Amino acid sequence: MVTITAPPLSPTTTRKRPSLGRASWVTYVVAFALVGICIGPVLYIVIGGFRTNSEITRDPSGFPSTWQVVNYSEVLKSSIFWRQVSNSVICGVFTTLGVVVLGVAASFVLARYSFWGRNAMYALFAAGLMFPMTVAITPLYILIRGLGLTDNLAGIILPQIAFALPTTIIILVPFLRAIPKELEEAAAIDGASRLGFFVRMVIPLSIPGVVTVGILAFIASWNSYLLPLFILNNEGSYTLPLGVQAFAAQYSVDTARVLAFTSLSMIPALVFFSLFERRIIGGLSGAVKG
Repeated sequence: MVTITAPPLSPTTTRKRPSLGRASWVTYVVAFALVGICIGPVLYIVIGGFRTNSEITRDPSGFPSTWQVVNYSEVLKSSIFWRQVSNSVICGVFTTLGVVVLGVAASFVLARYSFWGRNAMYALFAAGLMFPMTVAITPLYILIRGLGLTDNLAGIILPQIAFALPTTIIILVPFLRAIPKELEEAAAIDGASRLGFFVRMVIPLSIPGVVTVGILAFIASWNSYLLPLFILNNEGSYTLPLGVQAFAAQYSVDTARVLAFTSLSMIPALVFFSLFERRIIGGLSGAVKG
């Protein structure tokens, strides 16, 4: 019986653990520095809500000697805070529903059918990305006032849907265009109508893109400040970003309580974005591939 033994590995063939080069270390240092710059103000606001006003005045950047939970509990006991939370949730949910329904329908037509003016219509939506709400706020306010929607959440929801549609269509059109034509032909042979194909096939296949645009629409609605500032006048109809300003003006002396209110108002958006971060990245990468 012949035994075959493998030759020993020479020093040149031994595997070495990969090491980070100087460029990689610089990249990591810059990345951590940018993360620290972004997270630093958030941590300062959250920790500041657990301090007293005297501690903030004496040492603005220090840690609390005794953690004051009462600042957060007083805000959570406030009825106006929960009213503003519900207003933000209503605006976010209905804005998201409107953006998803109208965006998917318009994207399906632009992606799957050929008609005169299709390219011009798609270019018009693409141009909407370069048209911020700040530029249109004055004529938009006049239009909403003419419709009688001032101091009404509908006056916030409808413009937010309109301004979110360009981004939604730009993301969803590649998803819907990537669906094979043969799949639609097979569905037609089986007797499915265009609406049936849209509901049963298109929407399930475009779920990653739909989830992405829905998350982006909800977060943009939750953080919206300029539009509610112009449209809403009654404090009871304020959304959270506008409520933070009103609360800071009312309790300008109580800095710790203002920081607690600000922390509670931004935590839901941060948690929501953190939970669905992979969905957003996956949806955007799918749109680029499409």
